[in-house]
Parts: sequence; C-alpha cells; structure tokens
Amino acid sequence: MIYYQDDDLLIRDMEEADAQILNDEYTAQGWHPDLDYYYMRIREAAEGKCAALTALWHDQPAGNVYLYYAANEGPFKGKGWPIIVDFGVLKKHQRKSIGNHLMDVAEQIAGRHADTVCLGVGLSREYGTAQRMYVKRGYIPDGSGVWYQDKQCVQYETTCTIDDDLVLFFYKPLHS
Repeated sequence: MIYYQDDDLLIRDMEEADAQILNDEYTAQGWHPDLDYYYMRIREAAEGKCAALTALWHDQPAGNVYLYYAANEGPFKGKGWPIIVDFGVLKKHQRKSIGNHLMDVAEQIAGRHADTVCLGVGLSREYGTAQRMYVKRGYIPDGSGVWYQDKQCVQYETTCTIDDDLVLFFYKPLHS
C-alpha cells in the first residue's frame, strides 16, 4: 500500500527486496543491522501485528519505521497504545524531510488504533537527531525515567551499558 507520494518521495509497505538494500546501506554507514530482523518485521506486518514502512527517495530505499499496534514493552505495555520502533533514515538522505514524512504516516496509522502513540529513544549522541525531532513533533517524556533492556532503571542500583537498549520513553496525544 502507498501511504504518501510526491515527486521525490514515496512511502509504502516494506517489501522483501527492501530488506537487503537497507541492510547493506545501514552497514555501509557503520550500523550493525541484521537481515533476518527485516524479514521478521515484514512477516509480523503480514500477520497484522504492525505496519512496516519503507521510504523511497527517487525509487531507492532511504529509510524505514515500524509501528506496532500495541506496545509490549516499557511503561506503555498493556495500555493499548501503538508504539513506533526502529525509526531510521539513511545518513545520505537526512535533512530532506523523509523522517518527518515517515513519522506523519506512522502517526496517521496509529491514530486509527488509539488516541496516543508512544516510542522509546536511545540516550547516546547517535540518537540526538531523533531526540530533537521527537520533541519538536510534540512527544513528551513519560516520566518513568531511563529503561535498560526493558527494565526500569533504579537510581544507584541499576548498572547498564550505553547501547541501543538504554532508552527514554515518550508519548504523544494524537487527537485534541
């Protein structure tokens, strides 16, 4: 399904061919993707658990995002809120509004399922661009503090590594 299209950008459901391209492109920029992970997301979308979206810039995969229809992690588990996960735009395609369009589509889909959407964002500097974008888009920290490997960190008790599993959760009301 096509969710958005203009002269430069197309956002549609992820296809199997996107997996290898995104895997290779993210690897080339120093990330550590897993090809099977993309196939799992595509399979879960086919099972109706999530929307797996690919952004194409001039017909080439430029970014992706997944929207699960109900959060199964963090402070939002059991609330019935959709959760945005693994949002990314290739570095060579950033600053072209691709990320904002991907988020627009994810939020529109989320709005069909609930009045609030949530997400978790990494705390290291590599996530700085995403952190700023989420705040500009109206996402609010939920107040539960930092989470590591799906467990809430406890001050002076939790030991963690600054990696992709160290996150702060945010939410955004979708309907005023």
